[in-house]
Amino acid sequence: MKYIWLYIGLFLVGMVITYFHFSHKEISVIQYFPIDEERKFDTASTTLAFKESEGDDEYEVEWEVFSKSDQPAYLRQDISLLYVNGRLKGVVNKWKQDVNEIHKLSYLHGEDTKRYEALSFHYGEFHENNVIKSIQAVSSDRLYIIDSPHTSRIAFHKPQSPEEEQWQKKLDNSINQQLEAQWEELMDYYQLSTDQYIKAPLTELANYSKKNPFPYTDPAQFERIYGQLWEGLYKNYVLGIKDSNSTTHPIQSYEPLLLFDKKGTHLMVLFEDDKGENHQLIQYY
Repeated sequence: MKYIWLYIGLFLVGMVITYFHFSHKEISVIQYFPIDEERKFDTASTTLAFKESEGDDEYEVEWEVFSKSDQPAYLRQDISLLYVNGRLKGVVNKWKQDVNEIHKLSYLHGEDTKRYEALSFHYGEFHENNVIKSIQAVSSDRLYIIDSPHTSRIAFHKPQSPEEEQWQKKLDNSINQQLEAQWEELMDYYQLSTDQYIKAPLTELANYSKKNPFPYTDPAQFERIYGQLWEGLYKNYVLGIKDSNSTTHPIQSYEPLLLFDKKGTHLMVLFEDDKGENHQLIQYY
C-alpha cells in the first residue's frame, strides 16, 4: 500500500517556548515498522489525578504515563499530549534504549473549572537479524475538576451523581462549541466539504483499534495506518512545525481535527498553531 505524508502550511519567524523543552537528544525517533506479532505491551496507561494544594485558589493535576513491554526493546518511547479545555498545554516525550519500561510523572498547577485530557502513544522498536519490527499502543484519560464558588471543589473521570452529570454536560458543551468554531474555520480555509469526511477530535484516537478501525478503511491495514499516522503527528505536530527559518510549536492552540475521507483514500489532520497559522497534514493510505 502506498504511504505518503504531505504537510501544507504557513510559517512565521520566531521561537515559541513550550512547557516541556525538547533537548537535542530527544529529537524524533518514532518510525513505523511492521508490527512484531511475537512481542507486545504488558501495560500501557495514562492517568490524570486530582491533588489538593495548600492554597484555596489552586490545585494540582498529576499526569502519569507508564508502559512496559514484555521484552526489552532496542528503543522504547512514549509521547503524551495534555489538553486543558480543548487547548494543548503540555507535551511529554521520553525514550530509552535497551529497556522495556518507560515511566514519566508530571504535575500541572490548575485553577477554576477545567477539563483535562491526555492522549499517549507507546512505541517499541526491535532489531533482530537485520529486520526491524515494532509494537505500539495508545492510552488516554479524561479528568473533570469543578472549582466553583457555588459548590465545593469536586473531581471525577465519569460522573457519579446528577450534579456531576450537569457539570460535565455544561463544560463539554462550552468547550465543544469553541472547538467546532475553530474546526469550521479550518475547513473553510482549506475549502473542504463536510460531506466528504467523517470528523473526530484528535483525542478520540484512543477509541480506534483493529476491532474498531478508522472509518472507510480496511481493518487488516489498521496497524500500519495507525502507526504511520502517529509517525506523521510526531514529526509534524509534537515536535513542532519547522522550516529553515522558523520553529513554531502548537502549545496553547486548539485540539486538532481528524478528517477521514469517505472514499477511503486518505485522512487529514487540521490545526492552527499558537501564532494563528493554519496547518494541514495529509496521509494517503
